[in-house]
Amino acid sequence: MPVASETLIRAVVGEDQPLMREGIVRVLEEAGFEVAGVADDAQDLVRKARTHRPEIVIADIQMPPDHTDDGLRAALQIRASQPEVGVVVLSQFLEDRYVFDLVGDRADRVGYLLKDRVGDLTLFIEAIRRVAAGGVALDSQVVERMVGRKRKAGPLDGLTARDREVLVLMAEGRSNIGIAESLTVTVGAVERHVTAIFDTLDLQPEPRDHRRVLAVLRYLGR
Repeated sequence: MPVASETLIRAVVGEDQPLMREGIVRVLEEAGFEVAGVADDAQDLVRKARTHRPEIVIADIQMPPDHTDDGLRAALQIRASQPEVGVVVLSQFLEDRYVFDLVGDRADRVGYLLKDRVGDLTLFIEAIRRVAAGGVALDSQVVERMVGRKRKAGPLDGLTARDREVLVLMAEGRSNIGIAESLTVTVGAVERHVTAIFDTLDLQPEPRDHRRVLAVLRYLGR
């Protein structure tokens, strides 16, 4: 029986493997989502997104017709033509290039999760809701891999170890409350670190910019 939800979120699912597709649909519906459409190829996914205008699209990276990165290209097309739609891409592969292509220059309404994360229903549903609400959800393994990349010297060097921990969790899409719970600190302490991050990266308040998003983009090396 579906779990009650304050706001009904419409979803479109793109997945060519029937068992995986039905599993995702069932998980979403039991969490209170409305699955407005399903697609088993990339072109149909774009059509269904355009027709149903969902809040969220969940897409497998490898879909017909080519079974390469067709799902990713469909997701990019949806993000370009329907910026109000959140997109979460599921992948079997830990590929930095896919993440960079997907995020582009706006880390909002976007998620990249490894497929085995679908088995963690709480994490999966939280990520879907976060992206549908305008946030970001990057798989922790992806973020950890990016953290290990060599970088040129720059403002990020001015961050403390704790600042970096906070920024990693921001990159995963956690709220200040979620970061506080993860690090076992107070929300006030997290807010102080977030302010320090903004100051260190020289991200001043601007009415048209979202500093949290800009900090994540800076962290990902964009």
